[in-house]
Amino acid sequence: MRPPLPRLHAITDERIARRSDLADVARALARGGGANLALHARGKALSGLEHYDLAFHLSIVPSVLFVNDRLDIAIALKARGVQLGTGSLPVSAARRLDTAWWVGKSVHDLAEAEAARAEGADYLLVGPVYATATHPGRPPIGLDALSRIARLDLPVIAIGGVDTERAREVKAAGAYGVAAIRGLWDSADPERSASRMLEDLK
Repeated sequence: MRPPLPRLHAITDERIARRSDLADVARALARGGGANLALHARGKALSGLEHYDLAFHLSIVPSVLFVNDRLDIAIALKARGVQLGTGSLPVSAARRLDTAWWVGKSVHDLAEAEAARAEGADYLLVGPVYATATHPGRPPIGLDALSRIARLDLPVIAIGGVDTERAREVKAAGAYGVAAIRGLWDSADPERSASRMLEDLK
């Protein structure tokens, strides 16, 4: 039986992938998140070797490994799940590679969410819910849109400007969990930030 989908997702980008303290912060997040934390190896501009190296370093931390886009790396490191974007392989292709994976899809509106559900995604990464420096040119979808997507009866992971002050808000809008980049990796106390977000999701 597949373990439950983690409620907290700490997602990397190229900047975080190249930080010298990556492993230390990942371990701190794992102490705060435990089995309810997924560490996502993500970095669209990373080379294949860099992406593998990132995922490898995250895989040795006591948490759950997810890999974004690079299904070959997910296979090599026995990841628990994969996160697919707009230009990624279809959900059905990922499913054929490993039926035990959690297969998620990134969506930005209700139409994309409905298409991802029809495609067979296990969960949806929805955002940006709030304005975020990670995607400065993309307007936030807001809590009302998040709530409509959450009614599709797939677990929804809210991303985009979500921090320890907003986790409770997105849960009230119907989110199953939250994902963050800066809100976790750039926290002055990553362990506390992870545990506090999870506390607000109860």
